[in-house]
Amino acid sequence: MPKSILVTGGTKGIGRAIIKRFAEAGFSIATCSRNESDLKILKQELEHHFPSIQVLAEVADLSQKEEVLRFAKQVENFCEVDVLVNNTGLFLPGAIHDEPDGNFELMMHTNLFSSYYLTRALIGQMMKRRSGHIFSIGSIAGLTAYPNGGSYAISKWAMLGMTKCLREEMKPHQVKVTSILPGATYTASWEGVDLPIERFMKASDVAESVWSAYNLSPQTVVEEVIIRPQLGDL
Repeated sequence: MPKSILVTGGTKGIGRAIIKRFAEAGFSIATCSRNESDLKILKQELEHHFPSIQVLAEVADLSQKEEVLRFAKQVENFCEVDVLVNNTGLFLPGAIHDEPDGNFELMMHTNLFSSYYLTRALIGQMMKRRSGHIFSIGSIAGLTAYPNGGSYAISKWAMLGMTKCLREEMKPHQVKVTSILPGATYTASWEGVDLPIERFMKASDVAESVWSAYNLSPQTVVEEVIIRPQLGDL
């Protein structure tokens, strides 16, 4: 039976690169996005280049709990999830003392609550099978405080904390848990920035780190992966 991977926010950047890497290895793909046209394009590309795999691509706004739970049901009807990548994220710069009202709630719901609800909805099947791997796509913003990080940084610090807790909980159930903490990666969030593209990491490199961490023996888990541009943070 083919393995399957669920990547939230899979139409762009790191999420899309992870999907491509696992699709190349024959994994069935489940993903979601708020943009229906982006999902259709991704699904068509995957089915064209990897005709042997199954693809579920659903519209879902994971900042809404009801949408997370609805999407989780769709996934459960589609496959048993072997790999869960909590990748959905939103970045709005700003300082805690003066960022727009509502930024905190929006980023916490999108970046953290979505992962919490989706993990809770799907982790039971992994525990029952005593296998599975959960990745959280965090950020170096969850390791190092910086000006103008605001609610985004708060959400990423919280994501790292949640992932550490989950790692401890899943040890006796043989479910692996890994935090991926990338620095500046060239994605849509950085488009238009006046910086040379060579200063950024490639999304494909982040995807390769996820693939490598997944492929270790059952006796070993990579708990955290910190990836930065060669010349350092931007």
